[in-house]
Order: sequence, then structure tokens, then C-alpha cells
Amino acid sequence: MKLISSFFILIILNFFFSFNLYADEIREGVLRTPDERFENLKDYPYKPNYMMIDGLRIHYLDEGPKDANPIFLLHGEPAWSYLFRKMIPILTAQGHRVIVPDCVGFGKSDKFISKFDYSYKHHVDVMKELVERLNLKNASFFGQDWGGLVGLRVVAELPDRFSHVIVSNTGMPARSGLSAWVFEKLVQLRVWWIGPITFEELMTKAEGALTTENPSPSLGVSLFSNWIAYSYYANDMNIAGIIENFGRLDLSEAEAYAYEAPYPSGKYKAGAHVWPYLIPTQLAENEKLWQDVFEKWDKPFLVAFGENERITLAMKDVF
Repeated sequence: MKLISSFFILIILNFFFSFNLYADEIREGVLRTPDERFENLKDYPYKPNYMMIDGLRIHYLDEGPKDANPIFLLHGEPAWSYLFRKMIPILTAQGHRVIVPDCVGFGKSDKFISKFDYSYKHHVDVMKELVERLNLKNASFFGQDWGGLVGLRVVAELPDRFSHVIVSNTGMPARSGLSAWVFEKLVQLRVWWIGPITFEELMTKAEGALTTENPSPSLGVSLFSNWIAYSYYANDMNIAGIIENFGRLDLSEAEAYAYEAPYPSGKYKAGAHVWPYLIPTQLAENEKLWQDVFEKWDKPFLVAFGENERITLAMKDVF
């Protein structure tokens, strides 16, 4: 009798602790940030919009007149649509419709718990479906950082829906044949070799690259490798710290909270942890789209890199 009672107690305790541990898990392996985390964020009064794509609830902002040609803004790592909070009213004041989604794992969009559930291609596929279901036409795209890596793929795969492209401090890394596979494995090997590093160690390594007037390409590669290692092995990325330090910003306490708002704990940050690691995983596919689409592109395409950019500056030569 005691054995049976103990068994049922264990079942009840297991249910209780599982419920509390994964209280925001909407289905196995997927988290949804509670709405109260986004209440009264500084300079972010925008109405949320949602679309179910591949079983995930994807968040996007849709501001301005619905009959105007849209501007499609896509955030990078480790930001979310909050990044564009100050741009949106400027663009809508000029009569534009502005669409600003949160990628899977970021902002108000649903989040996989495991970083192994994320892929470069899935990010692209989700944003493609969003563009198609919103039936965006004559759209202008702007992307920076990972927003460019995903967004340029969306533009390349749906070129008839876009009339203008603007990219800043980003690119669409590409290689062909065997070199694509070799490069991906070399990046993964380098990350393994570096191993886990702390945020403080990353900032120490970054300081030289961020302050040197004429950094060598190898310095940028070294910094980027350390950034991938930090993010990949982190249990709870310092998102506000990354944005403030790498962006050379002075965030207020309210702004720092807003960037961290989508992530009540480290388990919500798998998307941010793995995103840099995914960069070399679609090199051959990107190469084909460069040749098939962008080498023949005859519509306006603006490239704007900051003169103090250190990590992605080499990408501008591709354009």
C-alpha cells in the first residue's frame, strides 16, 4: 500500500514540477513568451499581429496605410522588431506601409526550446510564407545582420514581389561545390576549438577589433569566431549587453529591459544562441541564388555599411 501511495505521489510531483518548469510551453518543444512581458515597453506602442506558420505563431507589426507600397524590415541577431521602433513612425509619416516581423525564436514569435530545431532554411521559409500570405507587392526590403541573410534569400526566391533592396552591415555568404562543405566544417571546428567563453571574455577580445582604426581582416574573423563560440555555448546570452557593446550604444534601463523582454529565462534564447552558428549552413544554396537572381538584378539596390563596422565590413565587397 505504501509503495502504491509513493508511486502516485511521484506522479503528482512530476506533473507539478513539469508544469511549472514549462509553464509557457504551448506544445512539446515550443515556448511562447507571456504577453505581460511586453506591457509598457519604451517607445513601442504598436499593435501586435499574428500568423500561424508551420505550427508556430509568428508576430509582425503592420503599420501605416494598407494600400501603400510596403517596406519590409527584418531584424538581426539578437534583436527583434523593437529594433525598428524609431524608424517605423518616420516611414509611416511619409505614407508608407511598414511590415516588421519577429523571426522564429525572437520577440513575440514562438520559440523552439532546442537550438537543434532551428535552421537557416526554416527561417527563410517562414518569412517567405509571411510575405506571400500578406500578398506584399512592390515591396522595399531593408535588412541588417541576420535580417540580411534571411531577407536577401526571401527577395531572391520571391523577386517579383520586391522593387527595392537596402542592406546594411550584412550579406548573403556563398560558396560553391566542395568549398561550401569544407568552409562550414572549418567554422564548426574553430568554434569547437575555442570552446565556451564568458561574456566578459568576449568583450575583452572584442575591444581591440572595435577600437582599432584599421583592423586587419583576420582580426574581424577572429572576433566573429569568438562571437559564434560565445553564443553557441551560452546558457543565457546577455542580449542587452551584446546590443549595447557591439552597437556602441548607451541603452537606458528601459531599453535594455525591452531587448530582454521576450526572454524570461535562458531557455527562451535557443534561437539567439544558435543563429550565428547557422551562418555557413546554406552557402551552396546562396551561391546559386547569387548567380540566378542578384547577378541579373536590375532594380534599385542600395548598400550602406557603417565606416566603423568591424565584423561584416568585408561583405560589402561582394556587392
